[in-house]
Amino acid sequence: MPGIRTAAQAKAWLEHQGKSVQQFAREHGVDPATTYQVLAGRKKGRRGEAHKVAVLLGMKDGIILAEPEGPDQEPA
Repeated sequence: MPGIRTAAQAKAWLEHQGKSVQQFAREHGVDPATTYQVLAGRKKGRRGEAHKVAVLLGMKDGIILAEPEGPDQEPA
């Protein structure tokens, strides 16, 4: 990745693509409220879904681990 985006740059990136925050969240299977909170700086993206959102928006360098499988789910 060429560089880490600021919240303003991430918002501009979404706007450049013609995507709303809601659409971005749906496409990536994340909570829209968490996405708004990361963009507003209320969540830093250190753990869990906020981390996933920050990485997907390019606001953080990191990896996204696969979701753990529950006891009643079949392995893929």
